[in-house]
Amino acid sequence: MIETRYDFKQIEPKIYKKWLPHLKIKKQKSKQNAESDKSLSAPKGLPFGIVFLMAPPNITGSLHLGHSLENTLIDILVRYYRMKGQTPVWLPGIDHAGIATQNVVEKELRKQGISRFDLGREKFIEKCWEWKEKYGNIILDQFKKLGITPDWSRVKFTMDKKYVESVEKAFIEYYDKGFIYRDLRPINFCPRCKTGLSDLELEWKPEKSKLYFIKYPVKNQGFIVVATTRPETILGDTAVAVNPKDVRYKNFIRKTAILPVVEKEIPIIADIRIEPNFGTGAVKITPAHSIVDYEISKRHSLKLANVIDENGKMINANEFNGLNYLDCREKILEELNAKNLIEKIEDYVHEIPHCDRCKTAIQVIPSLEWFVKMGELAKIAKNAIQSKQTLIIPNKYKKPYFDWLKNIRDWCISRKLWWGQSLPVWFCQNQTGRENLEIRNSKFEKKLNANFVVSLTKPKKCPLCKNCEMVRTDEVFDTWFSSALWSFATLYTPQEKKWYPAFMVSSARDILHLWIMRMIFSGLFFKDKAPYKVAFIHPTIQTKEGKRMSKSLGTGIDPLDLIEKYGADALRFGLIWQMSDKQDLRFDEMHIITGKKFATKVWNATRFCSMQNLEIKNQTPKIETEFRFSVKMTNKNSKLKTLSVADKKIIKEFNATLKFVEKNILVYAFAQALQTLYSFFWNDLCDNYLESCKGETKNNPKILKDIIENSLKMLNVFMPFFTEELWSSLDKKQLLLFEKWPVAL
Repeated sequence: MIETRYDFKQIEPKIYKKWLPHLKIKKQKSKQNAESDKSLSAPKGLPFGIVFLMAPPNITGSLHLGHSLENTLIDILVRYYRMKGQTPVWLPGIDHAGIATQNVVEKELRKQGISRFDLGREKFIEKCWEWKEKYGNIILDQFKKLGITPDWSRVKFTMDKKYVESVEKAFIEYYDKGFIYRDLRPINFCPRCKTGLSDLELEWKPEKSKLYFIKYPVKNQGFIVVATTRPETILGDTAVAVNPKDVRYKNFIRKTAILPVVEKEIPIIADIRIEPNFGTGAVKITPAHSIVDYEISKRHSLKLANVIDENGKMINANEFNGLNYLDCREKILEELNAKNLIEKIEDYVHEIPHCDRCKTAIQVIPSLEWFVKMGELAKIAKNAIQSKQTLIIPNKYKKPYFDWLKNIRDWCISRKLWWGQSLPVWFCQNQTGRENLEIRNSKFEKKLNANFVVSLTKPKKCPLCKNCEMVRTDEVFDTWFSSALWSFATLYTPQEKKWYPAFMVSSARDILHLWIMRMIFSGLFFKDKAPYKVAFIHPTIQTKEGKRMSKSLGTGIDPLDLIEKYGADALRFGLIWQMSDKQDLRFDEMHIITGKKFATKVWNATRFCSMQNLEIKNQTPKIETEFRFSVKMTNKNSKLKTLSVADKKIIKEFNATLKFVEKNILVYAFAQALQTLYSFFWNDLCDNYLESCKGETKNNPKILKDIIENSLKMLNVFMPFFTEELWSSLDKKQLLLFEKWPVAL
């Protein structure tokens, strides 16, 4: 008996408990059985078992709308292929999130009046593990509220022993093949977190500042005026640069300028990277404190002049040593003003990078770090898309993918953190100052000149000094280096190893380069196969007004609040309904409300069907016979005498809907599929056909029953909770989760 009221708060937790025991992937079938199952709508060219990758959320994270959309659309496919008789494989997992986790644990320590340095490295790492055990799996429990159906018995963690071993082996293989080197170069550095940061770990904020127009004397030629927002870095300038096509400075190129304050000669160079429309078109080049300037300096053989340390203090700066960089700025301006070298000062608003975790302003400083050469790997990543080994869907995201690869920088993969996967690098204690940072490719020269050894295990005897006990580096891997291996490093058992490559991964566009692309070249480099066939880029969710969603800005919306208010089915409905091929999804809660109303409509329609005694078991045997005959005749397009006009029409509309929904699921047009199913059920079935069943029209009773049940099957992939509850209320012995996908009537 179907309850009169659809109560999602009671239904959803109860239904998920029913599913949980059945989500574990059983031992793989024999080859013979697997081959026979291939006929059951497996995508062409795929092996038995359709594998989907879950983007691992951070252990510090909580469910947000992006997670909700991404995992809902994957769950739609998983449920669809399960109903088609396949064995979908969906492995869940979580990321250790190096800097994020270290930051939250440090916050907890500060509440106690202590720092990580008070504890020491070993004790601090113990605290991180304690935090992970207490809070790290919360987000996975939140994922379950969405109704997604991965195999929860196979949750992987990027700090699992086997995962860490895969990361270390990847580093060693890269190194042995000449793809990894150690070098001193400028990086984004957080003075509070004391580590380098990736681009994704930066938050750019507009700040009111000043643009200073400073006169640099030119030998025998007056002055060249340079515009800068950071006068303190004058102390580290090694050149002035102009664009070679800028006719204003044609006669200045290859001349010598005198560096103000320092009174040092520096060259005036021409470089295509200089933007003529910024400031005066002439810029100061400070290779130690600008990544762009560093790249320019390499082309012109300029040296680094490091004048700011990791604490934001001035170094190698004579009388300015020890000053905070902002205090130094004021001192420099005073001196420039006294020498009449400031032409003018303008108000200026520009974007300043901050640490995404602690909100501290970033310094660009030189640091001795480990890098991956990206030249050959970029070619691998590009070829994978061009040769269609991996498809990027929608197709429009191929251009930004290729654009990123055109000017890609070598990848800094080391971090000065305590929480994370340690690099498999061992240092000689007696040769700490013995470095040759220009050595790149020769394995022999690296061993000869470096003061370290790359090894999975600690060397029993130091091969360098033959005397000391080698010490492991305190550096850890960039989290993105670890997650780039996600497609195969998660496969621990012999059965799991057969699940490479996967069929599909999905993400928002913001990690297309940082994760999707890196997984592609990593998979091809280490496994000789692209890690997945399809990379589906879903829309980025914004506010209704088109603003970025952010809890800190007060524009974020908690999906758990929406689930509490409307139910998970309604949330899934509303998110999928709003999908399009545009870059962004402007979230509107009204669509969630529509989803809740639709669930109520389906609930009431199914209850009506049940209560009107329309089940075929209560009809005469003649009706059953006539129905089977009529369906058979329908397939032959013959004239039907046992079906009413309304019966024939609804069968035709159902078949068209089924075909359209399935076709659009297979091409990831989820919104179109859901909207069509919604229109069929609400308008064609409820408003028209079901209303005719209430009157005196002699419609075939089994038509309504079959169409209701088959509609529940289709709708289940989108809104699984209440459809499962209705299915069980219809006295079905098997879970709807494992029912077969409907076929045309």
